[in-house]
Amino acid sequence: MSYGTVFPLWREAAGAEWARYVRHPFVEGLGDGTLPRAAFLHYLVQDYIFLVHFSRAWALAVTKAGTIGEMRSCAAVTKALIDEEMQLHVGICAEAGIDEATLFAAEERQENLAYTRFVLDAGHSGDFLDLLAALAPCVLGYGEIGARLAREAGETPYAEWIATYGGADTQTLCAEVGALIDGAAARRLGPDPQASPRWQGLCRTFGMATRLEAGFWDMGLSP
Repeated sequence: MSYGTVFPLWREAAGAEWARYVRHPFVEGLGDGTLPRAAFLHYLVQDYIFLVHFSRAWALAVTKAGTIGEMRSCAAVTKALIDEEMQLHVGICAEAGIDEATLFAAEERQENLAYTRFVLDAGHSGDFLDLLAALAPCVLGYGEIGARLAREAGETPYAEWIATYGGADTQTLCAEVGALIDGAAARRLGPDPQASPRWQGLCRTFGMATRLEAGFWDMGLSP
């Protein structure tokens, strides 16, 4: 999956960190069904909290946007996170006896706090494109993971999770986010983004968010 032209360049710049994220043992355990259920539920609880902050970050992107089109795209992602992705977590956890009030009140792990506050800080201290660089590894990484597992996974108790992130709705959203990034980069960096003096800083932001994503999976394996 390419999801545009800028994202593949950021992904390449992340190097081995990207592979550590999208091929993490937690991810492989989802695909082959060996991930312990307790680890999955622990991850879902923390990811629900993550999505609360992630939704706020996409809402911040609305205020950072430079065009109505950018505002509309970011508002659509915020809505999808709150009304669709978070509800996946609520539904699965409810089957395990964990209600939404318990999810919202759960204690936030340090790995979660570090990642979400990094993203929000990127948005508050930088511009729209800085924020997108921090947001991209989650949205587009999950799309890449979901698409791969949808192709490769066999029998697994995590089929619903895989179907969500590998499904048409998520893949369409990822394509739209990739186009949003491309347009934002062209407007702010010009026709050759890599020639911009800002390029290396954006790659560093993307790379840090990628490392924090891998750290989130690490956290998932240590309930």
